[in-house]
Amino acid sequence: MNILLWHVHGSWTTAFVHGRHRYLVPATPDRGPYGLGRARTYPWPDTAIEVSPDELAGADVDVVILQRPEELDLAEEWLGRRPGRDVPAVYVEHNTPKDGDVPHSRHPMADRDDLLIAHVTAFNQLFWDTGDTRTTVIDHGIVPPAVEYTGELDRLAVVINEPVRRWRVTGTDLLPRFAEIAPLDVFGMKVAGLAERLGLPPERVTSHDDVPQSRMHEELARRRAYLHLCRWTSLGLSLLEAMSIGMPVVALATTEAVMAVPPGAGALDTRVDTLLDTTRRFMAEPALARQAGSVARAAARDRYGLDRFLADWDRLLEEEVCASR
Repeated sequence: MNILLWHVHGSWTTAFVHGRHRYLVPATPDRGPYGLGRARTYPWPDTAIEVSPDELAGADVDVVILQRPEELDLAEEWLGRRPGRDVPAVYVEHNTPKDGDVPHSRHPMADRDDLLIAHVTAFNQLFWDTGDTRTTVIDHGIVPPAVEYTGELDRLAVVINEPVRRWRVTGTDLLPRFAEIAPLDVFGMKVAGLAERLGLPPERVTSHDDVPQSRMHEELARRRAYLHLCRWTSLGLSLLEAMSIGMPVVALATTEAVMAVPPGAGALDTRVDTLLDTTRRFMAEPALARQAGSVARAAARDRYGLDRFLADWDRLLEEEVCASR
């Protein structure tokens, strides 16, 4: 199939474009949010092709993958066809509701008969009110990292995008308590200056801003454990990648993390003191950390494998495209 989709979420899109289709990714001269084009810090196959808005008017498109409400109008403008009416459309919902009205949050695509909403977690499906719009869940899949856990450094790894702006959402306010136990290495976008914002010396918090994915995985694998302190998020793909590497996990038991992190893979709790206790044990007992990491690795590769993810999407796309003919 020829699939039109915007580059919105780097890790998710990286997994998605590893399928057997041809992926048309809008690119504009300014490389803005609606024309980002191919990824720069993630490895994408050659079947992910950049297209300009002008080229889309005559493009052969079998299905449109929408990920933001405004893409509906944008796709109609650029294609000259209405998503869901003239060409099949699937709306991928990556996020938990953030409108302040949980659990009554109405989805922007609620009560539509012209598209399907594909949630990336069952938690998202549960918490969004989508009215009469059809929904399904396709769990995340990840391209398996090409590195193995060593845990040689007595340090903790964290991956957060925009930790200062998002603050309590990403559990940024909790980081100082863990920095008392071991130095933190924080990877992600817009993480520069985090130590200063937290009021901590730079030797306790080191920022690694927008590091290429493969190099980030190499660095994660050397840290003793992975911290996932998000209070309200869909399900961080970096968490699954860390688990797949073989890292033990110290995570808040919130949203979909309770389904992703199995017993024995580390610590999963809403009590921060419990997470701190486990972190101290991992620092003191590398063998224990390695044992937990083995459990995490097996769980991530079993449930969030790339082959399963792509097969689920193939079935869904075939059903949607065939149903429109």
